[in-house]
Amino acid sequence: MSSPLVLPSDGHYWLKNAHIPPNLVKTKVNFPKNFQFPRPWEDLGLYHLEIADGKIKNIVAVGQGEESDLVTDDGVPRVDLSKRMILPCFVDMHTHLDKGHIWGRSPNVDGTFSGAIASTERDAELHHSPEDIYRRMEFALQCSYAHGTAAVRTHIEMGGQKSQIAWQTFQQLRQAWADRLTLQGVAMVTTDYYLSPAGEKLADQMAHGGGILGGVAYAGPQVEAQLNRLMTLAQARNLDIDLHVDENGDRRSRVLHQVAAIALKVGFTGQIVCGHCCSLDMQSPQQVQQTLALVKQANIAIISLPLCNLYLQGRHQPQKPAWRGITKVHAIHAEGIPLVFASDNCRDPFFPFGDHDGLEILNQSVRIGQLDPPYGRWCATVNQTPAQLMGLADYGRLAVNGPADLVIFPARYFSELFSRPQGDRLVIRKGKATHKKTPHYQELDDLMGA
Repeated sequence: MSSPLVLPSDGHYWLKNAHIPPNLVKTKVNFPKNFQFPRPWEDLGLYHLEIADGKIKNIVAVGQGEESDLVTDDGVPRVDLSKRMILPCFVDMHTHLDKGHIWGRSPNVDGTFSGAIASTERDAELHHSPEDIYRRMEFALQCSYAHGTAAVRTHIEMGGQKSQIAWQTFQQLRQAWADRLTLQGVAMVTTDYYLSPAGEKLADQMAHGGGILGGVAYAGPQVEAQLNRLMTLAQARNLDIDLHVDENGDRRSRVLHQVAAIALKVGFTGQIVCGHCCSLDMQSPQQVQQTLALVKQANIAIISLPLCNLYLQGRHQPQKPAWRGITKVHAIHAEGIPLVFASDNCRDPFFPFGDHDGLEILNQSVRIGQLDPPYGRWCATVNQTPAQLMGLADYGRLAVNGPADLVIFPARYFSELFSRPQGDRLVIRKGKATHKKTPHYQELDDLMGA
């Protein structure tokens, strides 16, 4: 058992002999000709990091299989990690904080998608208050922060009469947590909403309040008009778009294809991301190829939510478990389309589990998606890639003069990393250990009626 790490209190120190995926380190490394990493399936390099004034001051690539001495006479304290792994802090790009942590009072016992919608709507009618939303959202943020997340994007229901309560609460939390987490909010409505005058007002509100236009696009005769209007509103206000599409097992549902085709037709210049895309896995190879070619051409990114979709999808089939919902992640990755994995719902009628932990998302995605070695390439899906898509240039990778926001795990290799929960990880923010723990579930008992 490795001894607990203790960092110098003044915040200036070296982290020696850290295992890090090279694709997450922004530094030029001149390895010897024909150099090969030991255990190439691991895709891990050995590095020394100097931390000072809340930033990464220096990165030294060792590049060898064996631990190395750090030869300097600077007198700076050294902390030898002995090949413990480091990842940049997580970036969780698709969550539903306004719905989260209501399972204790509003369960969805049959696990169906329709049951989840009905239970969530009933809960909102009974409990939709500023205090309730604030406390549940903050509980989720405390979990994210304790696990090592630096940025979160959440979808917020905006179509009903009480929608402004959730948006205003989110704005309060964004300000209160600004020194710890970067928060982004997405307006979530069905896309027919954008055909109404209320849709234009919502676009104005997102532009004024630093939000993102989004929603759920269902297949149907009006979806192209809805998407066209959405992109027109977003383009005029310089807003990005974040959509739920094809969250079903119906091979006829090809909304992702339509989003890409319309984006190209109207010349949309903002960033579009599409979450779920489950039905893509049910379509023919030719259809998949056609859709992904358009997606790549339109510069659209795809977010896979394997935990929630694994739980919800396929329940209508006679024999369970059957098809389980994850999209064509390998084909997406092979096309060079930006791919992200994220939390989605946590402890609500859509998914009764989850803890806003980026490592759990990566860990389970590796299993569910059969993401084979080298594993280092998949790590970017929970930090670097979502950071880029969210416009967070300093997040998601380790760089000289970049923030010292990182997570140190006791594991040395990926097999070790993915075999245990890594509850004894050390989260470093601005060069200092946070030592934050996840909140106790009892804190929400009074909201659950307990």
